[in-house]
Amino acid sequence: MNAATDLAPEPKFEKLDDRTALDAAIDRVLPLARRQVVVFGKTLGHEWNSEDRVNLVRHFCLESRRNQMRIVLHDPHPLYRACPRLLNLLRQFSHIITIHETQDQAKNVYDPFVLVDDRHYAHRFHYDGAQGILAIDDPLGARTLHDRFEELWAASDPAVPATTLGL
Repeated sequence: MNAATDLAPEPKFEKLDDRTALDAAIDRVLPLARRQVVVFGKTLGHEWNSEDRVNLVRHFCLESRRNQMRIVLHDPHPLYRACPRLLNLLRQFSHIITIHETQDQAKNVYDPFVLVDDRHYAHRFHYDGAQGILAIDDPLGARTLHDRFEELWAASDPAVPATTLGL
């Protein structure tokens, strides 16, 4: 027996069957973040503009200037309409929050997720569906999502600037 393994918490899983449960799962994993949040999706909708969700992100950003939130989206343009509060956080915490857009070769990835500290995640199986899973304390399952995110990050470009420059 390994003492470190004996102390590791048992992973907890919850099946998610609708978008309300998926949104609630994201709101459950975000407060668990201590150093890193990664988000992948087709786009971010109005749920990322809710006062509660924005406050969770703000709290994470205020916890430490070393914290990091990286977001990769297939289409970041709806953010300007749907998420003014999140964009305000991006301006305020540009040293923590970064948003990228996938390049064409990565646009075929279709399963959005929010991964926190490489341990906890909310994973939707397809961006057009409402089925998914919430996992708490699952570093093994999180490893697959972490690796996928790093591949997406490498196949993406900065998309939403923290400031608007004009002449």
